[in-house]
Amino acid sequence: MPEKKIDIILYDLDGTIQDSVPLIVECFQKAYEIILGECTRSEADLKSYIGRPLRDSFEMHDKETADRLTEAYLEYNVKRMKEGAVPLFPGVREGLERIKELGFTQGIVTAKRKSSAMITIDLLDIAKYFDIMLFSEDTPRSKPHGDPLIEAAKRLGTDDMSRILYVGDAKSDLLCAKDCGASFALVDWTLMPKDEIGKLGPDYVISSLDDIPCIIGASEL
Repeated sequence: MPEKKIDIILYDLDGTIQDSVPLIVECFQKAYEIILGECTRSEADLKSYIGRPLRDSFEMHDKETADRLTEAYLEYNVKRMKEGAVPLFPGVREGLERIKELGFTQGIVTAKRKSSAMITIDLLDIAKYFDIMLFSEDTPRSKPHGDPLIEAAKRLGTDDMSRILYVGDAKSDLLCAKDCGASFALVDWTLMPKDEIGKLGPDYVISSLDDIPCIIGASEL
């Protein structure tokens, strides 16, 4: 069997590492209630924007309304995150530790702003597992474009995208990986429409982070 090239594992944050999707939907709904008095958008519609920059989520509104919604979202989101409303998914910490101990490079690539993402990263004490962390402001174009993964690879000293495995939970994560030639692993615990993502052809579907060493050839199933 030929040696696998993958030696860099990059992770999406929301819905992949941390169980934040319920809070994201809550924050969307609260922002609309604060600014417009009610939220008329469906939960499925709101979820479809997860993984993209927050500002995109309000692109259907005029600029002033979108700015007010964004501000209200962020204010409420920060408050709830500081209250500890976002836990890690079960087994994630142990999986990150195991992969780090095996000597593989790990990183976070998220469409969240650094100021927001670091609240939970610090509260959950997970920065120590990552060699790199990229946020929305680090590239002009975010997911679903491949630019964030390309930039992460560049900072890690490679332009060989076949070395990258991107682990995510959303359509935008998969499209990001495909756009730049990285491999993609869909987490089985995704709260996004799994069948819809599956039709796009993820390279792998994992039931826990413990599956990753098997994918990259560091251990056997």
